[in-house]
Amino acid sequence: MTKQGRILGIGPTDNTSDQRTPRQPLRLIPEGVRDSFVPVVPATYRTGPHEWDLTRTAPGRPRAQGTAIEVTGTLRSESGRPVSHALIEIWNANTHGRYRHVEDHSGLQLDENFYGMGRVLTDAAGRYRFWTISPGAYLARPDIGRWRPKHIHLSVSGGSARLITQMYFPDEPNNASDPMAILMGDAFARNIGTPRDVNGADVDEAYDFDIVVGGRNATYFE
Repeated sequence: MTKQGRILGIGPTDNTSDQRTPRQPLRLIPEGVRDSFVPVVPATYRTGPHEWDLTRTAPGRPRAQGTAIEVTGTLRSESGRPVSHALIEIWNANTHGRYRHVEDHSGLQLDENFYGMGRVLTDAAGRYRFWTISPGAYLARPDIGRWRPKHIHLSVSGGSARLITQMYFPDEPNNASDPMAILMGDAFARNIGTPRDVNGADVDEAYDFDIVVGGRNATYFE
């Protein structure tokens, strides 16, 4: 059988990339059993009316600490076709660099008004929008003093596939030493949000972040 795919590089000082990276070239699933890997019923995604606003835990609640930002963009295929009605899940650290997660043992400050999780659906033109708090950087490897730059995680689900990427921020001092940024090389620019005017939105900053699935100009996915 012909071997397909490529072996991904392993990020420096990353304790988990070696666990997520294939050690051998990928192999094509035989056609006779391929249908068994596809859901019988295509996934249909739904979100709540307020899940796009991560700056509050619920409507009418106080806004979380930190800088409120808006992120907008489009989800497209490698040919430029909009990917409509896809689910985008968002999570990020709070303004202090702390995740509300049982495995975050950083000891950094929590914010009771920030859960750090949200979901949106792309519209018919592949567009999406959400609000969140600009995340803080955090010390990911205390043993070697490696910081992770501020970033937002985005999970994209459509049909039977799910891909995860990260949006970085421009001119962050820890960008250059981030393992994913090192792996991406010049392509890292595709994963950086572009600052823009807030255009009257009730936020402090705004960014555009277009997501491309597949092709030469694809967004980098984990």
